[in-house]
Amino acid sequence: MKKNKSSKASTGTIALNKKARHDYFLEDKYEAGMALQGWEIKSIREGKVNITDAYVIIQNGEALLVGSRISPLTQASTHVISEPERARKLLLNKREIDRLMGARDRQGYSIVATAMYWKKCWVKLEIHLAKGKLTHDKRDTVKDRDWKRQKERVMKHSV
Repeated sequence: MKKNKSSKASTGTIALNKKARHDYFLEDKYEAGMALQGWEIKSIREGKVNITDAYVIIQNGEALLVGSRISPLTQASTHVISEPERARKLLLNKREIDRLMGARDRQGYSIVATAMYWKKCWVKLEIHLAKGKLTHDKRDTVKDRDWKRQKERVMKHSV
């Protein structure tokens, strides 16, 4: 028996932060669960999520996602007071939180959200330890990407 899934649900990806790859050197990757309310899950299913400016802060031994926006649905949140840009608790192990805190405090890393996706029936957030890029680093990245594209074209036509 086959399950009928829409194309949006089959990929699993809810939201991407493409700006993070442009602005940061992404290094260590972590997967975190999120503590969400019911109306937020309904909005996420409809795709009303933006994590472009999202980052993670650590307060009192807890990781919090700040800067993400989950827009409420009008029919789902009539009886609930909804805060679209509230800080959402991330579910990480104590060891992972300690590693993130150490890298942030000692080595000056930022903790950036890069993707939100479905894993079975749970919403997961992909976060990275990131170092900020300077302007000349961004130019070098663009130059390297263009050179790889040209090299692919040349190799494709020479065969």
